Amino acid sequence: MITANAQATFGPSEPFKATTIDRRDLGPRDVLIEIKYCGICHSDIHHARSEWRQEQYPLVPGHEIAGIVAEVGSEVTKFAVGDRVGVGCMVDSCGECENCRKGEEQYCLKGNTLTYADVDKYGQRTQGGYSTHIVVEEDFVLRIPEGISLDVAAPLLCAGITTYSPLRRWEAGPGKKVAVVGLGGLGHMAVKIARAMGAEVTVLSQTLRKKEDGLRLGADHYYATSDPETFEKLAGTLDLIINTVSAKIDVDAYLSLLALDGTLVNVGAPAEPLSLNVFSLLGQRRSYAGSLIGGIRETQEMLDAKHNIGAEIEVISVDKIDEAYERVLASDVRYRFVIDISTMTA
Repeated sequence: MITANAQATFGPSEPFKATTIDRRDLGPRDVLIEIKYCGICHSDIHHARSEWRQEQYPLVPGHEIAGIVAEVGSEVTKFAVGDRVGVGCMVDSCGECENCRKGEEQYCLKGNTLTYADVDKYGQRTQGGYSTHIVVEEDFVLRIPEGISLDVAAPLLCAGITTYSPLRRWEAGPGKKVAVVGLGGLGHMAVKIARAMGAEVTVLSQTLRKKEDGLRLGADHYYATSDPETFEKLAGTLDLIINTVSAKIDVDAYLSLLALDGTLVNVGAPAEPLSLNVFSLLGQRRSYAGSLIGGIRETQEMLDAKHNIGAEIEVISVDKIDEAYERVLASDVRYRFVIDISTMTA
């Protein structure tokens, strides 16, 4: 076993504490990664606090991982010691089902293996990137281009691909009017990526508090959803809406903003059920969809795109994780916390 230093929570209301965890010895196709940075995703908070399901503790979250290859197994062909790499939300899948064969491992019909809070094929609990090292099978390791620094690259492995995938799937680009609901960790990446794809980008946020940031990041327009005139002004004008918020929204109100054949895509994951009136879909042949991260091939495609887009980040030391969680919940971060793993001790 390989021992790694880590930060773990020992219960849904417990603070993070220093600990050590065991990583498996390298198999022939495994890669040992020395983690340099790990982003804090809202999903980490949901898991750490057992808000989606009852978790097992101790729990080490983190699925926005960027680091350096420290060692490779005897049959590894894709990576070498010293390579700049990343790991996202999953570390394995069956590799045999129809979806996996299509390169859509995130939709593995047998269930992919999450980077943390899951059980791998060896029967071990997976633990995430709030740690110094991780061992991952090479097919689930991503290469980070030289043009992107590791700290701003880390959030691309979840926030970036979560927004890139639906923008690509619904063909955001020149001539398309794309709106992003919420300007947070996911939303700011959606704005940057949609802009790089050539779309006309609108931000829909509760207030105008972040308007200057939104325009700086690439938005063409910025509206406050708390203003009733916003929905009247934009009614029937948008081709694609990416909803990044994890709070409950008025689905019918947002569907009314779509033009003929427009689509509202949910990438935020609210804990409460959402509902809609089917007539909101019928009138203009609108669609309401969901999207979950992206496959390994698509994630590498995003990283390799010539945009060199990174996240807007605030780097923190490991002793600030609990504070960072509270600030995320208060929307007090612009726009992603990233943990400097070099500050970690046993």
